[in-house]
Amino acid sequence: MRRESELYAPVKAYLERQGYTVKGEVGAADLVARRGDDPLLIVELKRQITLALYHQAVDRLAITDHVYIGVPKPAGRNARRALKVNTAMCRRLGIGLITLRADGLVEVQCDPGPYAPRKNKVKSARLLREFDRLRGDPNDGGATRHGIVTGYRQDALACAAYLAETGPEKGALVAKATGVGKATTIMRDNHYGWFEKVETGVYGLTAEGRVGLQHWAYSWEEAGES
Repeated sequence: MRRESELYAPVKAYLERQGYTVKGEVGAADLVARRGDDPLLIVELKRQITLALYHQAVDRLAITDHVYIGVPKPAGRNARRALKVNTAMCRRLGIGLITLRADGLVEVQCDPGPYAPRKNKVKSARLLREFDRLRGDPNDGGATRHGIVTGYRQDALACAAYLAETGPEKGALVAKATGVGKATTIMRDNHYGWFEKVETGVYGLTAEGRVGLQHWAYSWEEAGES
């Protein structure tokens, strides 16, 4: 669609089938609809979802609780995710979302209304564990130039730094010396290519591991200070 006006006719026809009287460009609103004694219904039409569109819709909530945004239905590789994310955003803001398919079919993804999401205890617990696992605040400043530092990476760095000083060592001794309870598992899984198995239960540091210690020096120093 090259013009927002191309959205207007299909959305108007859809609402008229629901018994609404529809008029365009009333005041600052793109579309205003009325049905008997029902509250006014407003639809803001745009060719794509933008932050400005959300701002407009939220402003219209001062007029009526029945506010929608109307956009072409997302298409392409990330269409499903885009639709899911924007539907969730509309629900959180208390506004509705109308999408128009390429064949002209109007689809209501969600209606306006109060939103009270249930808290996800599993995600909350996972985030708390990651917070507690992180040593210091490694993602503030230079560390993010290389990527996000996770608690897992810090544990791997602790193991790597110990092996850089001692040479190959038993996993149990590495765990005891570093305080990383899953040291053996981390070195065995070797997600970063930093470790090599020397013999049963004994692991050493690879050349890639030494490079990793230099590459993540900032986050390792941060962890050591905590």
